[in-house]
Amino acid sequence: MRISRLAAAAVTLTFMAAGCSSVNPTAADPAPDEPSSIRVATFNASLNRPAPGQLVTDLQGENTQARAVADVIAANSPDVLLVNEFDYSGDDAVRLFNDNYLDGQYRHSFTAPVNTGVDSGLDLDKDGALGGPGDAWGFGQFPGQYGMVVYSKFPIATESVRTFQNFLWKDMPDSLLPRDYYGDVSDALRLSSKSHWDVPIDVNGKTLHVLASHPTPPSFDGPEDRNGKRNHDEIRMSADYISGADYLYDDKGVRGGLEQGASFVMLGDQNSDPVDGDSVGSVTDLPIVEFAFPGPLRDMLVAAVLIGEKTSTASLLVQYVDEELPRVGNRGAVVDSAGDVVAVIETTGVEIVALCDVSLQHALDEGEGYVDVAHWRAGHERFWQSAEVREELGDPHFSVNDDTQVVLERFTLV
Repeated sequence: MRISRLAAAAVTLTFMAAGCSSVNPTAADPAPDEPSSIRVATFNASLNRPAPGQLVTDLQGENTQARAVADVIAANSPDVLLVNEFDYSGDDAVRLFNDNYLDGQYRHSFTAPVNTGVDSGLDLDKDGALGGPGDAWGFGQFPGQYGMVVYSKFPIATESVRTFQNFLWKDMPDSLLPRDYYGDVSDALRLSSKSHWDVPIDVNGKTLHVLASHPTPPSFDGPEDRNGKRNHDEIRMSADYISGADYLYDDKGVRGGLEQGASFVMLGDQNSDPVDGDSVGSVTDLPIVEFAFPGPLRDMLVAAVLIGEKTSTASLLVQYVDEELPRVGNRGAVVDSAGDVVAVIETTGVEIVALCDVSLQHALDEGEGYVDVAHWRAGHERFWQSAEVREELGDPHFSVNDDTQVVLERFTLV
């Protein structure tokens, strides 16, 4: 059941595992056969330093900034945490921060090299000289500056982590790579300004994929907008990975994206302010998709979309009098009852049929627990003939029959 309405909305990232409940298990209290919900957070801590090794030195003693960061983390107590702008120095700083500031509460962690500060050997900033932060694969004074670390109270499947530090920008189809600016060195450019990671975490026997990244700020450039375009494509890379794009390859040469149906959460400082920033487009540019009206029914339908159970919906043709019908390839931003964007879907099929011709497969794919077409029709007739829909249509006596035209739409999460 979908009501079609276009609007702007603020972006809120929400993670929902399959079969989520209000239970908050811990690593010490596993329940493999029970549904699980966990607290996941991302924090740009600005624990970057102007020289290599300085963060390690600072964390060996009592550092005011690190203590303030730790206090914020303690107040929120996430089970899984991505810290951005945490200088990479192997595991030393990671261990020191956990032991000296986080009371050792995170038994598991993952960090890896990033592109910031890694010299490209090319004049990427066009200043006529080689070397320096502007000629690194990602802006930085030294290798590892502005790095990342994932902390977890649950085990990390480190052998299955995928990193995309070396993925080349040229290998993204239809990218925004500004070849006019970079010229002959265009094909050598790495896309990730830091890196993109897929970090699988074992949450009571179920795998949660933490998709971590930190795209470059879409500024500090010229009219060529090289950083803005890179920011756009770094964010697009995460979206394409979630969609399972086969053009992607990781640092081990393994191709493809996230497995269909996998549980995931996308974390990181995306540097993409949809209102005041210089980003190239945003999710707020998408038409809003509303399933039913705000309340329990919408919450149920949105939850089914997020876990992949709901892949189709139906609308009345008369609801599209003042707006365009959905088309294959269209994308929309799904909002919850609070009006926050929680997902993006892409239309994969559209069909207009009489109500009496709706198929069993469509009814099942709506993911609302229908067992046959009659069951589906009864539920939809109650909704379409409700006071809310009649008010929206401006017809207090509206009703449906066998010949009522309905729009059947299929979609996929992106």
